[in-house]
Amino acid sequence: MEPAFVELLRSHLKYAGDQPISHTSRLRDMGLDSMRSIELLFDVEDSYRITISDERLSGPTFETAGALWEVVAELRAGDGDVASR
Repeated sequence: MEPAFVELLRSHLKYAGDQPISHTSRLRDMGLDSMRSIELLFDVEDSYRITISDERLSGPTFETAGALWEVVAELRAGDGDVASR
C-alpha cells in the first residue's frame, strides 16, 4: 500500500489515531461505518481516477486496508471495471 492511500484511509477512520495501518488492519475496528464507507469510496474513486463497480461494493472489499488496496491496485492497472474520469 502506498503512503498516500494509508493517509486517505486514516482520514475516514475515527479510531485510527496515530496507530499504524497495515494490510491486515480491520477497517470497521478502526471506525469505518456505513456513512464513512461511502465517503471513503468517493475519495478513493476521485483520488485514483477509478470507478469501483457495484459488484465490488461488498463487505469483503472494505474489510481490511489490504483488501481495499488490492481492488484499487487492480483497477489502476486496468484489470477490471476502470473508467477514466
